[in-house]
Amino acid sequence: MSAEHLRLGVNIDHVATVRNARGGAYPDPIRAARLAEAAGADGITAHLREDRRHITDADIEGLMAALSVPLNFEMAATDEMQRIALRHKPHAVCIVPEKREERTTEGGLEVAREENRLAHFIAPLREAGCRVSIFIAADKKQIEAAHRIGAQVIELHTGAYCDAHAEGDFQARDRELEALREMSAFAHSLGLEVHAGHGLAYDTVQPVAAFPEVRELNIGHFLIGEAIFLGLEPAVRQMRRLMDEARA
Repeated sequence: MSAEHLRLGVNIDHVATVRNARGGAYPDPIRAARLAEAAGADGITAHLREDRRHITDADIEGLMAALSVPLNFEMAATDEMQRIALRHKPHAVCIVPEKREERTTEGGLEVAREENRLAHFIAPLREAGCRVSIFIAADKKQIEAAHRIGAQVIELHTGAYCDAHAEGDFQARDRELEALREMSAFAHSLGLEVHAGHGLAYDTVQPVAAFPEVRELNIGHFLIGEAIFLGLEPAVRQMRRLMDEARA
């Protein structure tokens, strides 16, 4: 494969987390989205959770009105979220697992056990013109199921790889990286577009960015954290530079 441009989606959820800690309107996730776009982001990701712990309905309204890059709307497979997505018709909808008690998304969606329900759930989204992505582990069974239900895109969960790196368990890290590599190639062979994300940072992004089948990385928490020290635009530019280096 040729070294096609690797897209960077910047997740702005945790700008909203900081805002919501005090209430009010500051810091504004929409301003963050515009800064990320100016720094080289190819898209913006926002997860509207059932409990509205960070992104709110008003944020989605504002993002749809303000962005000139695509919005990747992360959501659980619920009737409420389907109605919201069908009202806004974002460029992309990424279906993620969601539990109220979790701090962040803990793993990939269980597609194989819920094929029939998920196939019916995503059909109206596809008909409305949204690109449907499924957030899953690097697992052949889940990738095959995502393909069967009609998803156009999968996003591979990179959290286990990043956690093993952070813990210094380099054998586990390398096993997880190899699984991501193999499943990126497998998903691509089925005709699925391959994205990846969760937990990626400056020291973990390049091995994943180097996979030729991966077309997009979605990165949020690390970049918002790094923005405290560097500013958001420099933090995004540095990630963009590392991704481009790995791709070259």
